[in-house]
Amino acid sequence: MRGEKISMLTSYDFTTARILDEAGVDVILVGDSAANVFAGYETTLPITLDNMIYHAAAVARAAKRALVLVDLPFGEYQGSTEKAYEAAVRMMKESGAHALKLEGGIEIIDNIKKIVKAGIPVCGHLGLTPQSIYKFGDFGVRAKEEAEAEKLKSDALALQEAGCFAIVLEKIPAKLAEEVSNMLHIPTIGIGAGSGCDGQVLVVNDMLGMTKDFKPKFLRQYANLYETISAAATQYVSDVKSKDYPNENEQY
Repeated sequence: MRGEKISMLTSYDFTTARILDEAGVDVILVGDSAANVFAGYETTLPITLDNMIYHAAAVARAAKRALVLVDLPFGEYQGSTEKAYEAAVRMMKESGAHALKLEGGIEIIDNIKKIVKAGIPVCGHLGLTPQSIYKFGDFGVRAKEEAEAEKLKSDALALQEAGCFAIVLEKIPAKLAEEVSNMLHIPTIGIGAGSGCDGQVLVVNDMLGMTKDFKPKFLRQYANLYETISAAATQYVSDVKSKDYPNENEQY
């Protein structure tokens, strides 16, 4: 144990995943957030298993050293244990991913046990679980009240007992996230959950400043690619219109 924090970023395509892999990112998450930043949906619910396999396979082909973690989409694992198992097996066989992430606690614990028993690594996800957004009603901070905080702690222990190798904690009070992290022997990965987690994850489009109007408190933008790409595209249009592109050196 070196005590190093775990770095995780999302990716949904080969080109971006190769960049992140070469940059040293520990875990590349093929998130169902592809529904939002890639496909333009308001929630993660519409994305399908076929969609996720497509994105995961592209990322897996690029990753030479990073762990490729993939979300199972809504509707594939919340119901019968057998359906959850079949979705998990199909994802692993067809995408080349290394592990799966499932949202929820005790409600899906039997399904997680079945998947883990099959030899498939599973990462849990507690706190704000976007696939349950219509139950919550909004994307606000979760587990601020004692009852919900206690359930989250119980769920975390249950996930650990079921064989999860890690748990993502999303948008919960930093103090609670640190408490949960300290009581588990598996790592926690935070997003909007403070510095007490064992690692951090962000959506790569948000971190790179490509999502112009999305600026929650927890997000640190490391670039402003929205303006960079916009300026480049504007210049390209101008060069084409003015017949500056292509010039003599740019043609055969």
